[in-house]
Amino acid sequence: MKKILLCLMAMVVATMFYSCQQASDGKCHISGTVNGEEYEGKRIFLVPFSGPATAETVDSMEITNGKFHFEPDSVQMYKILLDYHYRMGLQPLIVVGEPGHITVTIDSVSHATGTPQNDSLEQWKMQTEIHNRQYGLMRKNVADLTKRGDTLQANYIKQRADSFHLVYKNYTRQLAKNMEGTTLGNFLKDLFPLTYQRKLPDGRVVTMNADTHEEIPE
Repeated sequence: MKKILLCLMAMVVATMFYSCQQASDGKCHISGTVNGEEYEGKRIFLVPFSGPATAETVDSMEITNGKFHFEPDSVQMYKILLDYHYRMGLQPLIVVGEPGHITVTIDSVSHATGTPQNDSLEQWKMQTEIHNRQYGLMRKNVADLTKRGDTLQANYIKQRADSFHLVYKNYTRQLAKNMEGTTLGNFLKDLFPLTYQRKLPDGRVVTMNADTHEEIPE
């Protein structure tokens, strides 16, 4: 577990030394490819990650020669999606629309790189995929062991799973801190808050530790 923590924290530190590839015109240029001839001529959309998706906020274009290009005019999180009739098997992609040249690949595993925030986002997505795969396997193992009545081993695996999940949450929190004040930093900060509010039966509202779910004394 210590090796996993050291590896994840090293990834966080690495984000502090990224190179910036700014576009000379100060605009955001998203240049993408879609793998698969069956997607030729289909529409692909650039949709705000949050907020209303309207004709004014959503951009789209036809895929030509396997390529597409967007130039969003605001720095925010976006989703890149193929027409819903054809997106089966393709991974939706989250990108940060920041100034610079962003290279996008839409496939079963999609990628976006080329600007500071998108490079950091790509690292986080890679760690998230590793976490989700391993954490899901551990949780399934716990359920199988519990079903067979092996509660001792199930509790042991559950503790390992909880520790593994906590490492991932702290990695995300640290990355959000390193990227504080940026669009990506704000996005990551909201994923795993350290505390939350809970209303008790007597009507009192108390602050709880989001990791231990224990009340934090005032």
